[in-house]
Amino acid sequence: MSVVDGYKKIGIIDFGGQYAHLIASRIRRLGVYTELLTNDESLEKYKEYSGLIFSGGPSSVYLDDSPGIALEVLQLGIPILGICYGHQLIMKLLGGDVSSSVTGEFGPARIEITSENPFTHSLESSELVWMSHGDEVKGLPEGFQKFAVSENCEFAGVIHSEKKIVGIQFHPEVTHTKHGQKFLLNFINLCGIEKNWTIEEFLEKKIEEIQTLVPEGKKVFMLVSGGVDSTVAYTLLVRALGNDRVRGLLVDTGFMRKNEVKLILSDLAGVGIHIEVEDASKEYYSALKDITAPEAKRHIIGNLFLVVKNNVMTRIIDDPENWILGQGTIYPDTIESGGTKHSHNIKTHHNRVDAIKDLMESGKLIEPIHELYKDEVRELGRHLGLSDHLINRHPFPGPGLAVRMLTNHKDDSFTESEELKKVLSKYKKIKYSVLPIRSVGVQGDSRTYKHCVALNDFTKNWEKYDVISSRITNRVRDINRVVFAPYQDKLPKKFHFSQIYMTREHSDLLREADDCVTKILRKRKIVTEIWQMPVALIPVGNKKNHFSIVLRPVESTEAMTANFYFMKRKILKEIVEKLLQIKKISYVFYDITNKPPGTIEWE
Repeated sequence: MSVVDGYKKIGIIDFGGQYAHLIASRIRRLGVYTELLTNDESLEKYKEYSGLIFSGGPSSVYLDDSPGIALEVLQLGIPILGICYGHQLIMKLLGGDVSSSVTGEFGPARIEITSENPFTHSLESSELVWMSHGDEVKGLPEGFQKFAVSENCEFAGVIHSEKKIVGIQFHPEVTHTKHGQKFLLNFINLCGIEKNWTIEEFLEKKIEEIQTLVPEGKKVFMLVSGGVDSTVAYTLLVRALGNDRVRGLLVDTGFMRKNEVKLILSDLAGVGIHIEVEDASKEYYSALKDITAPEAKRHIIGNLFLVVKNNVMTRIIDDPENWILGQGTIYPDTIESGGTKHSHNIKTHHNRVDAIKDLMESGKLIEPIHELYKDEVRELGRHLGLSDHLINRHPFPGPGLAVRMLTNHKDDSFTESEELKKVLSKYKKIKYSVLPIRSVGVQGDSRTYKHCVALNDFTKNWEKYDVISSRITNRVRDINRVVFAPYQDKLPKKFHFSQIYMTREHSDLLREADDCVTKILRKRKIVTEIWQMPVALIPVGNKKNHFSIVLRPVESTEAMTANFYFMKRKILKEIVEKLLQIKKISYVFYDITNKPPGTIEWE
């Protein structure tokens, strides 16, 4: 008997939103079991659920090829919540009007609750929420009433009280909607479901699943990076299969942090985990030396992981046919790589290259925590007995520093924007410069690859930086990221561009900067205040062969959304001064972009 039998559940119908799985995760954490569904299931399948949620998505409901759903689903008598695209789809199917927004909303926004109903129970009259949309509802179907508005969205929340159908333009599932869990809890109560699902139940179910997927006689060869995900995944495999059936490998790519390998081995040994180490730095530098395109780098890194893994297995294992590959993949990796039916590819993760997909299809890959988000992985790790030191480490990408070295070519295509001038004209002391590079972002559930604008240090007020960053990325279509240069009153109108290559020289430069920042964070005891702090090397400076460092500290819980961290100025000054002492570093920038619209990593 399955551990989920007997549970009432909510189905999340996935229209490709970057947060579809996050909705499921958030509701599970409220004590209700959830499952993801496609938009073309049978009516009988949908009837199995006590409530349905239509997710967001990257498309526009008024386009011919946009994903839809049968009108009959809305007539089943099941409570339904539509979020963002899901809200717009419900309105369109029932005869409402949806079109492109005059001003899109990406990031924090405030809604005013204009009328009370079961969905707004115990909420305040003004709520801080998270928006990510370029379309909006312009007219309501019969029977629906408006209950929430924002500055740029008239129908931010609507309800059909009799049919128990709710539509909202904002995202309650992300932590940056202040009372998002209350909104979701109100929907659970609207569905009349008992809250009795726990992570302990998930752990029991997962152990049984692993034992089924890896039958007697089979073993798992696991690639371990030393990060939270791979460590928890490895420990879970050992719990399910035993030490003798799981073997770990750490690949030193040459793009690890300073002394990273020694620290990883020491940490893992402390919890009884012993792994093999393979120094493949020469192979990686050779394969990547002429590569500059971000996606090409990720594909090469992912494929080379498998080549190295196969070489090691051939050398140390006598019966490779009895081994399958284990990975610490988590939900954001699969979502951002376009892993759901309608989702856009935000960026390809190293563990989602074609060779990995081939292993998945042939049953030679196991990913024991691929359903979970970072906060859930940490909770699972605690249940497995791992120490807080291991669980609370800052996330570090599998490809390492390789994706924090911006090797893209010079891009001066940004033309002077009247809208950018208009946004910045309200601030008298502000100076700005558009960097001649692009970075990856995510807006309205779609991938963006746009320019970054750099500001001078015109204020000491973090809230003001937060506001101006959101205004720029919401109103200037060709900008998806904003940084400022701490303690710089002026900026050059144009920066000198020097190409970065995937060489030991350039990786050593970033390694030194990263180590400098890490030491100060530890000394000032703020490591746990920051969820993650990528340190990136970008190809702009004040002269030839000089570069700049970008600091990207963020607050988050699940990586799908993030706020930039408000660092104490005294600590920031210490970091900047130390970094500028490093040879060939011209400037230090501080990333003040939330996610969305800027991804946490620049590539």
